[in-house]
Amino acid sequence: AAAVAALSLKELGAAIADAGIACSGCGSEGSFAEPRAFNLLFKTHMGPTEESASVAYLRPETAQGVYVHFQNVVTTARATLPFGVGQMGKSFRNEISPGQFLFRTREFEQMELQYFVPPAESAKWHDYWVEYCHDWLLRHGLRPENVRRAVYEGDELAHYALACTDIEYRFPFGWDELWGVANRGSYDLECHSRGSGVDLRYHDKVSNERFYPHVIEPALGTGRLLLAILADAFREELVPDATGAASQRDVLALHEDFAPYRLAVLPLQRKDELMAMAEGVYDKLSQHATAAFDVTGSIGKRYRRQDEIGTPLCVTVDVESLTDGAVTLRCRDTMAQIRLTVDELLAGPIRHDRFAERFAAAAAASSS
Repeated sequence: AAAVAALSLKELGAAIADAGIACSGCGSEGSFAEPRAFNLLFKTHMGPTEESASVAYLRPETAQGVYVHFQNVVTTARATLPFGVGQMGKSFRNEISPGQFLFRTREFEQMELQYFVPPAESAKWHDYWVEYCHDWLLRHGLRPENVRRAVYEGDELAHYALACTDIEYRFPFGWDELWGVANRGSYDLECHSRGSGVDLRYHDKVSNERFYPHVIEPALGTGRLLLAILADAFREELVPDATGAASQRDVLALHEDFAPYRLAVLPLQRKDELMAMAEGVYDKLSQHATAAFDVTGSIGKRYRRQDEIGTPLCVTVDVESLTDGAVTLRCRDTMAQIRLTVDELLAGPIRHDRFAERFAAAAAASSS
């Protein structure tokens, strides 16, 4: 790999021709175009005139600003190793072939953490962040069979990396990178220090040593994360309708922390008494969780609407609610229903997992 990287474009073209490499698509030899240099940075000019002194580039990652301001962070935050600086913002890459919806775009939102550690501990912290990021994805609903790791070594590593592990997801178009965790060593701080003349070494006041910390960088694109969450959560299933015939139900089985609403309040009918009670229930619940209120259409259609946008729980106010003060709580994933009072609902966190055992018992009872 190093030998190939050292070749000029002309030498690379000659090497391909001499090797007789065939096109993987058509099988013919000598059908490759001449090698060309690709620039993956967006070039522009600062100011109204196009002068060589005004050339600027849109950033391809959010990371570098953190390194420039490393000493400012250490001084103002009185930070001691290990510590991290996280940021989120726009990045721009002049991709050769953008596509696959949100997966590869030329402008994207990026989340990165630069975690500064003592050099002797960088391998340990790299392993820690790989485990943490992988576990975070599983805890927030991605199925284990759709998540794996790719470990890079030797010539596979980027020029700045001491170690790198990609957490990959099985997208509808195949396995690809979702979250990268790199041990960047001291490469960035040393480069900025040489280029600026500013000493970016860390001063350990205990040992009185000065050294460049190593950096562990978990990097994640929000578009890819959103795409993975949606792909993993969406499913189509056949369920019996009111007549007993099979009908398709579309479900967005989002983890409840990602759902746009934690619950929806649905009066069974538009009768004044039911509407008044449902509005009162909504007012109480919406103080404790994000809630929707829907009165349009049959109760079945309203359930389906909430299923499609990922609302985990539906609270139905029916005629019996007027006499017993109880409501029906419906589970999005199993469609199981339980009966409880509003006070019971408010007695703890309004989360699906709090009622999971009761929903499971109700689902088992209805299927037996």
